[in-house]
Amino acid sequence: MFESLTSRLGKTLSSLSGKSKLTEDNLQEALREVRVALLEADVALSVVKDFVDRVKNRALGTEVTASLSPGQVFVKIVNDELTTIMGEGEGALNLAVQPPAVILMAGLQGSGKTTSTAKLGYWLKNRDKKSVMVASTDVYRPAAMEQLQTLADQAGLSFFESSTDQKPIDIAKGALEAAKNKFADVLIIDTAGRLHVDEDMMAEIRELHEFLAPTETLFVVDALTGQDAANTAKAFGEVLPLSGVILTKADGDSRGGAALSVRSVTGKPIKFMGTGETIEALDAFYPDRIASRILGMGDVLSLIEEAEQKVDKKKAKRLARKISKGKKFDLEDFRDQIQQMNNMGGMASMMDKLPGMGQMAKAAQEKMSDKVFVQMEAIINSMTPGERQYPDVINGSRKKRIASGSGTQIQDINRLLKQHKQMQKMMKKLGKKGGMTNMMRGMDGMMQQPGGPFPGR
Repeated sequence: MFESLTSRLGKTLSSLSGKSKLTEDNLQEALREVRVALLEADVALSVVKDFVDRVKNRALGTEVTASLSPGQVFVKIVNDELTTIMGEGEGALNLAVQPPAVILMAGLQGSGKTTSTAKLGYWLKNRDKKSVMVASTDVYRPAAMEQLQTLADQAGLSFFESSTDQKPIDIAKGALEAAKNKFADVLIIDTAGRLHVDEDMMAEIRELHEFLAPTETLFVVDALTGQDAANTAKAFGEVLPLSGVILTKADGDSRGGAALSVRSVTGKPIKFMGTGETIEALDAFYPDRIASRILGMGDVLSLIEEAEQKVDKKKAKRLARKISKGKKFDLEDFRDQIQQMNNMGGMASMMDKLPGMGQMAKAAQEKMSDKVFVQMEAIINSMTPGERQYPDVINGSRKKRIASGSGTQIQDINRLLKQHKQMQKMMKKLGKKGGMTNMMRGMDGMMQQPGGPFPGR
């Protein structure tokens, strides 16, 4: 997300960051580039105008002129204002009520409401240790209830069963009673969507809202619709007291117009964003962290939190002990690292959160895809335990057998073995004094190679 905006803003701000003095001329030129970058990202025009005006007013004030490094202060101003337009400090859910806390999900058809209902339930169950029940009042879309039940089972959530011959309000009443009886902490109600905002749908959801008195009413919107997402949210907000927004398909949106427009246009903060298709692919939305990533400064806090949640700590400690004792990094370890990387969204996702690594993340994304990780795992799984532990024994005949078992080619086996050797060298550096510095230097060197870190991809 935000790739094009990050690239454009990065060039503009880097040209100013080293300036010892900001003049009206170079400031106007920079602001013009910022304006174009935001418009190309499909940010609402009113938001762009307001943003540029605020940055200009601050940049021409004493805040910059009194500074020893005005170019750097200008970058900070842009960062602060990006954070402000996305709703600084407004994203937390309000669940401090008598259980069950009710969350009502609203949105258009196809926006990802049902999936987001299950993802949010999974997030609350795993992050906040809440007992969660979900229910569907969508009696119109074929298999909507079955879809939510399947997702609820996958996420380990309680599901309130209902049928399409019931009225939505009756389903809501039954779900609320069931949640109370089961002592659920949270009840999430998935509602019906439509292809456009119509009176019947709004009347139905208003009735549900009046009865349930939810602590949170979240509008689910597709990030790929750009500034239209903000306009649709605004239309809903005029008839329903929304408390926040869930932005779906953020991983497929390279522009970021919706994220930068929703808060300003609707007055409602983005609380979560969907970052993939899996049940755990939902992230809390932190405007300050997103602003930092847009400007290429990384998001180390999110990376740490992700590691806490998704990395297998036992395996990580076992590998750390092994490397510190000078033992070799074998293919079993390599497979574990591939799996850990996948759990954290892949290499590009991890590198994108590290300061100054945005371009390396893009290069990694071009070189590697999820399919390649799957292929690498399949190859290692086709080896014997002995071959994984001592890869040097893998000769021509063994390569043929492994290729046949994994549905790959001999050159794929050779490529994997070469990549493993490179990782082995990195891990050896990591085990020495100054290990992390040495490893990062090694990674940078690999990225500079003509074939990159993953030759042939």
